[in-house]
Amino acid sequence: MFTGYSTLTVALALPADGKVIACDIDEEYTAIARSFWQQAGVADKIELHLAPALETLDKLINQGQANTFDFAFIDADKSNYNNYYERALELVRPGGLIAIDNVLWGGKVADRNIQDNRTKNIREFNQKLHQDTRVTISLVPIGDGLTLALKTGIA
Repeated sequence: MFTGYSTLTVALALPADGKVIACDIDEEYTAIARSFWQQAGVADKIELHLAPALETLDKLINQGQANTFDFAFIDADKSNYNNYYERALELVRPGGLIAIDNVLWGGKVADRNIQDNRTKNIREFNQKLHQDTRVTISLVPIGDGLTLALKTGIA
């Protein structure tokens, strides 16, 4: 979540009883985020987990929170996009939405001459999403690309 901009934006849009679960491993950047959350009056809506995201997501699943989330936002290390997506798909309820950032990767995903690991990971992940019958997707070509994946409930 870096300095918490996306987390803050989501928290501001939530109803009074809404909650955001944020994942990060860097105490320095999350301290900046906490300051902004306090200033905006939404710190009580945000539950920060300082641990690797996969560890946090697995913990939520093991605590019985599968199919209980309305929304998940993925914007992290590209090598784990598939792992984050699978966990998010398990946590989000049917009819819930998963937003995945950076799916166009500066246009690199369309250039087959670019074969670095991050670009290949995103390219493969995009292909998987395109074929995944568990979701209905829409690519929003703004910024660096945002895919919206609506969980259909089909296993």
